[in-house]
Amino acid sequence: MDADNHVVRLCVWGMEAEGRGENAAARGLFWQAWEGARDDDEACIAAHYVARHQETPGETLRWNQECLDRADRVGDERVSGFYASGGDQPPDGGG
Repeated sequence: MDADNHVVRLCVWGMEAEGRGENAAARGLFWQAWEGARDDDEACIAAHYVARHQETPGETLRWNQECLDRADRVGDERVSGFYASGGDQPPDGGG
């Protein structure tokens, strides 16, 4: 991931907020990342973090699925870490 990317920066700041126990601030930063995503790669990253702050398991699942759907659309090594098997993409290679 590109540390200079605006979505990545927002997510890093969100993780730092989580570490300080500032969950509302983290949620807001992750949501800003989602709203600011310009492509499927950025949306994949943001959805992964948005999923962490959902109130129900169903909403968490929905956002995790959004993350994977966006990863499938990207279909290259940038998103390989979002797949549960540690990097294997779907058999058809994604999107």
